[in-house]
Amino acid sequence: MTDIGFYHLTKTPLEQALLRLLEKAVEAGNRVVVRSSSEERVAFLNGALWTNDAASFLPHGTKNEGNAECHPVWLTSEIENPIAADVLVLTDGADTSSYENYKRCLEIFDGNDEQSVMAARERWKTYKEADCSLTYWQQNDRGGWEKKGE
Repeated sequence: MTDIGFYHLTKTPLEQALLRLLEKAVEAGNRVVVRSSSEERVAFLNGALWTNDAASFLPHGTKNEGNAECHPVWLTSEIENPIAADVLVLTDGADTSSYENYKRCLEIFDGNDEQSVMAARERWKTYKEADCSLTYWQQNDRGGWEKKGE
């Protein structure tokens, strides 16, 4: 069964929070697919991961770079897993299809966007109906994560 974690952004933009979550996942030995809602968003996240923190280096790739097998993190807008990842990160309301093929799925949503919050609530209900294991994390004042519910 896939563990689903909802990550409620309140203090930092997606690209900053995503970088930190991906670093932790890779440090733990995971391979990660990050699925976004469009190729434009994939291109934005790709650029942000290279430039967001000069002190950080997170190897990642997209179909434009190719060589999927060389990357522990793969950014896409498609339903694919070319790196045999065990973690799926969904951003920008990306398609949830195939989440059950991963050990863990992270749903990241913007708490400052009412539409994003409403969509996250609907997804929570859908996962709950599918009897998934759910956790809810919210950013604290420092941008870290606090577990708020299950």
